Amino acid sequence: MKKSINLLLAAVLAGGAGTAAFAQTTHDPAADPTTHADKKAAKEQAKADKKGSVAQAKADKEKTEAQSDADKAAADARVKDAKKQSD
Repeated sequence: MKKSINLLLAAVLAGGAGTAAFAQTTHDPAADPTTHADKKAAKEQAKADKKGSVAQAKADKEKTEAQSDADKAAADARVKDAKKQSD
């Protein structure tokens, strides 16, 4: 039993070492020099991200306000029902 576990562990370690060697030899585009087009694309992406963040914040605010209004309406209804039952 121990021998089969040791063989399995050795196979896993050997496979991992092969993967690490492959990963080191692959091309890394992040290491390439940044071109004007890359800079422009990154700038446009940053603008889009900012617009998306603003839109999300507005949507969150509207959702919060709507939930607050709904909670207030529910509380008012409970008060009205309580008054009705006490009369």
